[in-house]
Amino acid sequence: MITKNKINDFIEKIPPAPKALQATIILLNKGELTKAGQIAQTDLALCSYLKNIVNKPIYGFRNEVTDIVQIFGILGLSTAQQTVYNYMMTLLSPDKWELFKLQASTFQDLQARLSIKWKMILAHLNIKDNTIESAITLLPASIIVSEALFCEKKDDVDLLRTVHDIDLNTVLSRLCGLDLFDICQKIAEKWNMPDSIATIIHAASGLKPIEEQELNTLGKWMHLLLFYELSQTLYVEAGLNDFIEFQLDYVSDIYDDFIRVMEIL
Repeated sequence: MITKNKINDFIEKIPPAPKALQATIILLNKGELTKAGQIAQTDLALCSYLKNIVNKPIYGFRNEVTDIVQIFGILGLSTAQQTVYNYMMTLLSPDKWELFKLQASTFQDLQARLSIKWKMILAHLNIKDNTIESAITLLPASIIVSEALFCEKKDDVDLLRTVHDIDLNTVLSRLCGLDLFDICQKIAEKWNMPDSIATIIHAASGLKPIEEQELNTLGKWMHLLLFYELSQTLYVEAGLNDFIEFQLDYVSDIYDDFIRVMEIL
């Protein structure tokens, strides 16, 4: 049984962002890229992550980029913010994945793919908002949370899913009354992320539409993007395609537009 106390204990164990990371985020929020890069350079783990993620082929840089100030300059303000939020998510990642067949590199690839395509979607929608761009970073957090909560109960979870043929998010909701998106909201609050991020994430579940039309539409695009990426062979083999249930009715009005955008990318 996964209790609310167990979930609360997990949330409480999430480390606060290190001081250098906190300072980096504050400076990025102020638009001070150079100063943010200088502070980020003092955090060796953050530096390693930035160099590794930015030099992946999906970013398309011909030459390896190693200077953090330069990396922030190349990425620009909004993408630099988003990349730092992605790094914060990796602080929760397990040393060894058990429920999902993932490695650190494949998880980082997923982060990069979601980030880049979300940015392109926002460009397609003519939305320029750093906070909204950062919202995508919490989707991978749902994967980390489910891994952490279920890995010790894997046999029970597998049995429950075999009998009822339900997704992991539904399993968690039935066991403790909270779903993965509720937990992501708690993580966002712990790290002082804007309220609008959690709002979009909730809408992206496909089960909790919201009244504010713009944010609800963004939730639809995010819902589709999540399933589009998790349908890739690598993530199907990792078991991520069973993560949550696809809500076609929720996204039917933008589905064709989404497919056209994906074909362009």
